[in-house]
Amino acid sequence: MDPSASIRRFFASDPAATALPPTESPFAEQLLALLPADHPLRDHAVRYVRDGYTTIDLSGPEFDARAERIVRDLGPRYPSANRRLQEAWTWHPDVRALAAEPRVLELLSFLYQRRPFPFQTLNFDVGTEQAGHADAIHFDSWPRRWMCGVWVALEAIDADNGPLHYFPGSHRLREYDIADVGMTGGFVDYHRYEEFVAALVAAHGLERRELHAKRGTALVWSANLVHGGTPVRDPRRTRHSQVTHYYFDGCAWWQPGGSELIAGRPCLREVIDVARGEFVTPTSLGKPLDLAKFEQVWRYPRPLPDWVKPAR
Repeated sequence: MDPSASIRRFFASDPAATALPPTESPFAEQLLALLPADHPLRDHAVRYVRDGYTTIDLSGPEFDARAERIVRDLGPRYPSANRRLQEAWTWHPDVRALAAEPRVLELLSFLYQRRPFPFQTLNFDVGTEQAGHADAIHFDSWPRRWMCGVWVALEAIDADNGPLHYFPGSHRLREYDIADVGMTGGFVDYHRYEEFVAALVAAHGLERRELHAKRGTALVWSANLVHGGTPVRDPRRTRHSQVTHYYFDGCAWWQPGGSELIAGRPCLREVIDVARGEFVTPTSLGKPLDLAKFEQVWRYPRPLPDWVKPAR
């Protein structure tokens, strides 16, 4: 019997049968074998399944002009203590446009086979030097794995201005939450998680890589890929970049750090589709969830831009 025949039948009966993205599915390798060899995005799927990330090139005159405006306009806005700007999409049109970049959305639609939408932006002017972590510890989806990040270089990045580092294949590790790590909640002892991740990648012998990139390079990574920022060797250098996080239709979204699942106290997340400027209704088992019925809900800071349509 042809083993791929059962895979085809399984997914033909319900394309979302595992409730996992195809690139995160236990059948990912078999699904790749069903892709035509000449599919224009096939190489991205192969890398994403194998390594947990891929890269695309967004460079060009339009991108360069947009990047220069972001760097110029956000420059005076960075706080002195924590050099990052959250949710600049709410007031800067180029940050929002980069989050809604059609080439990124096309790739994510292919990799996940669902509609993606940006829900958060982070902008940086210097390297973060952040310890290795997986984004799923900070915000997650239910079912899991329907979230990803895209980091875009707004200037050239090399070994001296704090490039990203990441561990290929770490996305295949199981997700660990704060209870697994022995944390008390609220991230007051977040160092425990950082120490745990460092020990985890060492125990599995995972290889550390750095991303040295030209302006316009975009790194797309899955929710559970361990990544961080390397030390900045030259403190005179900037490292302008933008991270956008994406969710996908057909899920509910929550904050693991503020949740006590066993006590029945999840912290759900209010979600806005940044590209469309509208709230997205969470669903569970195909049914909409009413956030008003939950004790804990993370919400965007108010006031919101006028172009964001009111929640229904």
